[in-house]
Amino acid sequence: MKKIYLSLMLLVGMSYTISAQTADTTTPAFVPNGKPIVTIFSDFTHVSTNSTTNNAFEITRAYFGYGYNFSTDFSSKIVFDVANNAAAGTTAPGVSAFTAFLKNAYGEYNHGMVTADLGLVGENMFGLQESVWGKRYIYKSFQDQYGFGNSADLGAKVKLQFIPEVALDLEVLNGEGYKKVQADSTFKFAAGLTVQPIKNLFARVYYDNMANQSYATTKVAQSSLNFFVAYKSVQGTLAAEYNTQSGKGNVKGQNWSGLSVYGTLPIVKMISVYARFDDLSSDKISKTTTTNGVSTTTNLPWNSTKTGTDGQVYMVGVEFAPVKGIQITPNFRYAAPSADAKTAGAFAVSTINLNLGVNF
Repeated sequence: MKKIYLSLMLLVGMSYTISAQTADTTTPAFVPNGKPIVTIFSDFTHVSTNSTTNNAFEITRAYFGYGYNFSTDFSSKIVFDVANNAAAGTTAPGVSAFTAFLKNAYGEYNHGMVTADLGLVGENMFGLQESVWGKRYIYKSFQDQYGFGNSADLGAKVKLQFIPEVALDLEVLNGEGYKKVQADSTFKFAAGLTVQPIKNLFARVYYDNMANQSYATTKVAQSSLNFFVAYKSVQGTLAAEYNTQSGKGNVKGQNWSGLSVYGTLPIVKMISVYARFDDLSSDKISKTTTTNGVSTTTNLPWNSTKTGTDGQVYMVGVEFAPVKGIQITPNFRYAAPSADAKTAGAFAVSTINLNLGVNF
């Protein structure tokens, strides 16, 4: 009897141990969840140009939103972009210093190798570049900064992650950007291929085309082509991209191209230094003007104007990240206009900045 009793006790103990181990390895049931999205860009800037200076404290941008996960496969996000009108040069008497735009409002399906978004979605044109650059609170990535494309737009997109090292993304978009979302007969079609041949090394090629509207026969198709390569690790970041676009704004002859090279080097924990160089140039367009019956023909780059952006930009800074979600960066930036832009009345601009990025 004693042996039977001991055997029963042993069996009960083993059953309890096995059931406990099974419970420990069971995946918890999914619980719908969400979290707020808050991003703030602020700075103090000292600007010098044409023998004049200007000092200003600014809130240049703020994003407020919410992301919600309905299940492991379905989620949604809504984000408002509050932009500083003074920074954009659109202030006027009686007008608010800030303007709010709906930047993102979409649903997402993510399962296996497929991720699909529909609504007011984030574009893929420079998403990887912006992530590698990592300093949007200081300066936008090249294509965003100079107007090659938009960060968000109405439309649909799908990403196919064939293997962890290879992904293809496809988009059909309105083409106007999230600040101008009217419906028309023009669509932008885009495709991008991203590969990661070795750990920490990324390469990407991207192409898009936005055909002219059927009722605007004087316009041409706008097309963009981008090549990007980057190395990013805890030891540092080094990246380069080349961008070209023809028919900017569906206008014949408005072609331009540019190069951006940048890198970041950690010095000690929480502190790193960075540098960046941009070079942008546009094609020449012949233009004839008539004054007092006298016709004059000029042949100048279309973006080398008094307010154009043809030329070079140099920047360097020290980034301090005391805690996750906070970035503080003193930096210097110098913009040198092209020779043709100088002739048109543009001046070099130097800025000393203290930038703050908050993200949670």
